[in-house]
Amino acid sequence: MRFASELVPATLIRRYKRFLADVELADGTMITAHVANPGAMTGLQAEGARVWLSKSPSLARKLPYSWELVEADFGGGLELTGVNTMHPNPIVAEALAARAIPELTGYATIRREVKYGRTINGKGSRVDFLLEDPSRPPCYVEVKNVHLMRRAGIAEFPDSVTARGAKHLDELAEMVTSGARAVMLFVIQIGSARSFALARDIDPAYARAFDRARTAGVEALAWTCDLTRHDIRLGRSVPIET
Repeated sequence: MRFASELVPATLIRRYKRFLADVELADGTMITAHVANPGAMTGLQAEGARVWLSKSPSLARKLPYSWELVEADFGGGLELTGVNTMHPNPIVAEALAARAIPELTGYATIRREVKYGRTINGKGSRVDFLLEDPSRPPCYVEVKNVHLMRRAGIAEFPDSVTARGAKHLDELAEMVTSGARAVMLFVIQIGSARSFALARDIDPAYARAFDRARTAGVEALAWTCDLTRHDIRLGRSVPIET
């Protein structure tokens, strides 16, 4: 996934109201940028951190700048880390099209945002990707963004309580029960991650849902990303700690 335009460097002043961040541009101008991230962003919002912003060409946007990357130190020196939770899906879409994820190859078609699961109050869920082929059961793939690292080399999810995430796990388990295949894919926007683990202390309910899903037959994959100021691509598979 290549950024649409060259990213702009800035210094983080503060992040607040979850979706807003005050930053200082290189020329000293103070602006407010949009933060496409509802999570806690633990370790990624230190005052004075160097961040990278994209700028939308749309004149209709109230906040033309969006926070994309931050330079964070997880114990091995500063490295680029992605904070935009909207990016993992297009990153995975590119990887699927290129057949870069061995466990998810062999399907004739790839569809995105397909309705599935239980309907509650007239609303149902949409799975991120549905892989289909006449010769095998359909494969439901849910993608989660990861950028929490409290111990060097070990990426974790979630960084805040996510009832929606637990619901998705239960729905994936139901797909397996119905005869389909289901995969939870964790996309780690930290290149230095060597493994992945659940942050069970942050959201015990999500951890229990993950365990239920795994027992039911839901598969789990974790991949790092290769990040530059120009693009983000899926990197390599890492083991999931139990």
